[in-house]
Amino acid sequence: MSRSGEDAQGSGHRGSGIRGEARGSAPVPLSVLDLVNVGEGYTASDALAASTRQAALADARGFTRYWVAEHHSMPGVASSSPAVILAHLAAHTSRVRLGSGGVMLPNHAPLVIAEQFGTLEALAPGRVDLGLGRAPGTDGATAAALRRTERLREGAEDFPQQLAELIRFLDDDFPQGHRYARIHAVPGPVQAQGEARAEAHRPPVWLLGSSGFSAQLAGQLGLPFAFAHHFSAANTLPALDLYRETFRPSAVLDEPYALIGAAALAADDEKEAYRQVLTGALSMVRLRTGRPGLIPTPEEAEAHPFSPVERDFVDSWLGNVTHGTPDAVREGLDALVKRTGADELMLTANAHTPEARVRSLELIADAYALPAA
Repeated sequence: MSRSGEDAQGSGHRGSGIRGEARGSAPVPLSVLDLVNVGEGYTASDALAASTRQAALADARGFTRYWVAEHHSMPGVASSSPAVILAHLAAHTSRVRLGSGGVMLPNHAPLVIAEQFGTLEALAPGRVDLGLGRAPGTDGATAAALRRTERLREGAEDFPQQLAELIRFLDDDFPQGHRYARIHAVPGPVQAQGEARAEAHRPPVWLLGSSGFSAQLAGQLGLPFAFAHHFSAANTLPALDLYRETFRPSAVLDEPYALIGAAALAADDEKEAYRQVLTGALSMVRLRTGRPGLIPTPEEAEAHPFSPVERDFVDSWLGNVTHGTPDAVREGLDALVKRTGADELMLTANAHTPEARVRSLELIADAYALPAA
């Protein structure tokens, strides 16, 4: 990095919404990660409408965060523009924290992200999170189209420098003489004066990862860390250990704070839960073999003639998805918290039917006795 970790991490504020509060009988705070799945027979408009209902439910039932993930060129995922979706959700919620899970920083100029999330902070003051990842969130060709360059590896390797630059824009504190010293991300701290500027809040930065790189960087900078357990379960414990071992107290956090993404879907009966998660598994089979598409129907997934290799993948995938009745899901999630020591769980459900995603969140809220809507 071009400057020390303490200098680069900026002037974050303790108590700025990083640490969630466990509600009801949940052992840790519960949050939601939304990929805005589009199933066969549905449109992106249907999926976004379901996400709006789900965010309103999360807001009313005491979930801590509602994050949207950035993906590109995937017909079954309508979350290519997290900032746009979050602006919409801000108008339909009043309490839940809204954020990116995450923005793929190498795809964007840091100034653009600072402007987008400064705007979100102005729309929903005090409840915006900025989660950042270094993966492309898509295939190589699409990443090249997004970045206008074929040097994709260079973008990932430059992530620490991009991160430092973004935080400087968010804090509006480039040193005098820096080539960007006269550039301001607006809306942002530049619009506050005197005491108001000193107290100006900006979205807290989180680092996201599915391996050790971001875990170590988050630890060194004293930032909160979100790990993608839902698709990289084998790396969860090593990454969390690395984060905790390398953590240095900062202006943002006194001690480590680790959130993990967990695939979970509850239904009124076990069979329906399995039917829904099987659609997500088949969708992943197709994605991994270069055939991305809409999330298949439960009927199509049940009738699919899985090859032995595909069946092994599906069994492995579903082994990392907590699904079934609400009580079974709660039991599985509680065990995951105990096994990992996670400070917060962020639940995601890759399913065909929009209503199933909304119903699952409602059932999980009931299972944990979260506040009634």
